[in-house]
Amino acid sequence: MAHISVERAHSLGKEAAREKADKLAQKLSDQYGLEPQWSGDTLNLKRSGVKGAVHVADDSIRVDVELGLMMSAMSGMIKAEIEKALDKALV
Repeated sequence: MAHISVERAHSLGKEAAREKADKLAQKLSDQYGLEPQWSGDTLNLKRSGVKGAVHVADDSIRVDVELGLMMSAMSGMIKAEIEKALDKALV
């Protein structure tokens, strides 16, 4: 199993950051079939072989993803996609 963790600072405030995380989750859901579910300020995402969470704080967003055996080979590409999506979403 591979673990990916990406964190970015922001100055949007928690509510605006939650909205951005929600939009990002919808995109991931459409593209990869991930099922998003909020639990407090954490957006949990899962599907077969992938489990992740987006943690929204007042001044940062952290994405943690655990990839199953089959997906582990693509961890570098997946991490780059997460970094790119976060950087774009937080502008």
